[in-house]
Amino acid sequence: MEKYNYIWEKILKEISKIYSDEVFNETFKNTKKVYKYENEIIFILAENEFIKNKIYKIYLSKINEISKSFFKENLNFKFITKKEIKEEKIDNTNYNIYNYGNLNKKYNFKNFIIGESNKFAFEMSKKISENKEIKINPLYIFGNVGLGKTHLLHSIGNKIIKNNKDKKVLYVKADEFIEDFINQLKEEKIENFKLKYRNIDVLLMDDIQIMSEAKRTQIEFFKLFDYLYLNNKQIVITSDKNTSELKNIMSRLISRFEAGLIIDIKKPDFKHRINILNQKMYEFEIKKIKINKEILELIASCFVNNIREMEGALLRLFNYIQTYSNEIDLNIAKEILKPLLKGKMNNFKNKSYKKEYLEKINIIISSFYNIEINELLGKKKHKKYTLPRHISMYLSKKLYKFSYNEIGKFFKKNHSAISKGCKKIEKNIEQNTEFKKSVDFIIKKIKSKEETEEI
Repeated sequence: MEKYNYIWEKILKEISKIYSDEVFNETFKNTKKVYKYENEIIFILAENEFIKNKIYKIYLSKINEISKSFFKENLNFKFITKKEIKEEKIDNTNYNIYNYGNLNKKYNFKNFIIGESNKFAFEMSKKISENKEIKINPLYIFGNVGLGKTHLLHSIGNKIIKNNKDKKVLYVKADEFIEDFINQLKEEKIENFKLKYRNIDVLLMDDIQIMSEAKRTQIEFFKLFDYLYLNNKQIVITSDKNTSELKNIMSRLISRFEAGLIIDIKKPDFKHRINILNQKMYEFEIKKIKINKEILELIASCFVNNIREMEGALLRLFNYIQTYSNEIDLNIAKEILKPLLKGKMNNFKNKSYKKEYLEKINIIISSFYNIEINELLGKKKHKKYTLPRHISMYLSKKLYKFSYNEIGKFFKKNHSAISKGCKKIEKNIEQNTEFKKSVDFIIKKIKSKEETEEI
C-alpha cells in the first residue's frame, strides 16, 4: 500500500499546483487516503458521494494525465465512499452465498455414467476438482450438444466447494457473460464487472463458441483469462467445437485454449446409452415405476446423438406411466414416443420390429412393380420378381443397416445370395440412370411413409 499512497500523494501535490487553494481544499483535502489496490485499480476514499461525482466529472481526466506523465504504469483510479465500503462488505458476504451458488447440485461425478466416449474427460475433470498435483489449465472440453459437458462443469464446481468451502467457484454460460458485460458497460459499472469475475478461484465457462460474434466481449474475456491464468486460478471451458473449428474467435484466445489440455467427448455407444438409461431408471424406481428392457433398447437405439433427448424420451414414458398405468409394452411405448421418434426408428434393433419394418418396405416395392407380396418373397427366378426382390434386400441394407443374416432370415436366403443381390443393384444404379431414378423414387416413398406412419 505504501507504493500507492506515494503515487496518490504525488498526484495530489501536482493538483495543488494547478488549482487554487479553495478548489483543492474543497475537493481534495479529505481524499488523501488510498483505501486499497485491487485488480490494477487504486481505490481512493472520497469524503462523500457529491465529492466523488465531482472528481469523476471534472478532475479525473487531469488526474490520469498527471499519472501518465510521472509513472510508467497504466494506473486506474476509482473513488469510493465509506458508505460504499460498508455496502461492499455486505455484498461480498452475499457474493459467496448467491453469486457462487449457481451450481446445479444434481450434477456430480457419482451420477456421471462413464464410457469409452467420455472416460478421459471424466478423469481429467475429477483430477482438477481434487486438486491433484497434475496441472491442467485451461481444460477445454468439446463435443456435440447433450453429451455431458455441462454435467462435468457442475461436477467440478460442486466437488471443489465440497472439499473447500472457501473456494470461490463461478459457473457461467457464455451468453450470460456477454449479457452481463453489455449491461455493466451501459451502466458504466465495468469495474464492478471486473471485480466480479476476477475475485474467483475457479472459472467454469460453458459454450464458449457463443462468443463468436461478440468482439468486444472477447477482448474483455481475453483480459480476464490472462488475469486468472497468471494468478494461478483454474479455468475450464466447454464448446460444441474443437478449437480448430471455432469461427470468429480471436486467434490469441484460441492460442490460450490450445496451451492447455483439449479433450473431446464422443457419442456414447449402445451399451453406454443403456447404462445411462439404467441410471435414470434407478431414480424412477424409487417411485415404484419400472420400464422393461425392450423399451430401454428402443430408446437407446433411436436416440444415438444426444443424451438429453434420450433422457427426455424416458421422462415422457415415466410421466405417462405415472398418470395412466403401472406398466406399458413396446407398442404402447412406440405410440407414446411417436412425436419424438420421427426419422429414428430405422436405428431400432428389436428383431420383431425389424420384421414389421421389412414387411412395410416390401408393400411399397411390390406396389411399385405391380406384383404380389408372396411373389416378391417367393422363389420365382423371372426378372419381374428377382429385380424388386434384390431392391428390397439392397434398401434393407442401405437405409436401415440390416445385416445380411437378418435379411436372409426374412427372405429365407443364405448370406451369399443376399450379398450377390445387393451387389447387382449397386452395379445397376451405377450403370443405368433410369434405374437409379426408380430406386430413388422408392426410397422417397419409404421415407414419406416413415414420416407419416412412423414405421
